[in-house]
Amino acid sequence: MGSPLSPVLANFFMEKLEQQALMSAPYKPKIWFQYVDTFVIWSHGQEKLQQFLMHNNNMHENINFTTEVEANNKLAFLDVLLSRKEKLGHTVYMKLMYTDRYLHRKFNHHPCQKYGVIKTLTERAMKICEPESLEVELEHLTSPLQANGYSKHEIKKSMQTKHKTINQEQPAPKAFLP
Repeated sequence: MGSPLSPVLANFFMEKLEQQALMSAPYKPKIWFQYVDTFVIWSHGQEKLQQFLMHNNNMHENINFTTEVEANNKLAFLDVLLSRKEKLGHTVYMKLMYTDRYLHRKFNHHPCQKYGVIKTLTERAMKICEPESLEVELEHLTSPLQANGYSKHEIKKSMQTKHKTINQEQPAPKAFLP
C-alpha cells in the first residue's frame, strides 16, 4: 500500500465511515465487529439487510460493502469457520482455492523456516479451533505436510513441541528500569 502509514490512515477512514453509516442507518445490527472484514449479526430480516447494505454503499462513492450470509448455519470470517449450534462453534476455514501447498521439505531454506511452517499451522489450529474440532484439524494438517516432504515423525515432533509450549504457563515478563 505504499507508505507504512497507509494502513493506519485507511483504518481511521473506514472507522469514521462505519460510525457515520451506523449512526444514520434506520435499522442497526445487533453486533458489528470490524477487523479487515466486518462481522455483523442482523436480526431484521433479509429485505432490511439489503436496505442496510445499500445505505452503507451510499456513504462514499468509492467504497462498496458486500455481504456473505450464513448457509447451513455456517459462515466464514477471515480464516475462521463459524457454525451455529447450541453455542457458536469455530474451526479453521480454508477457501475453495486452498491448495495444501507449503514450503517443501527439500527446498533450500533454513530448517527453522521449514519447521516454522508446521508450528505456525499448529498454533493457528490451537488458537482458532474449539476443543471438539482441534484433533480433526491437526490430523488434517498431517496429509498436506507429508505431501510437502515432511515425515510423520517430524510433523508429530513439531506439533507436540508447539502444543507443550502453548499449554505451559509462561513466566511474567520482567522489566528493568534505570
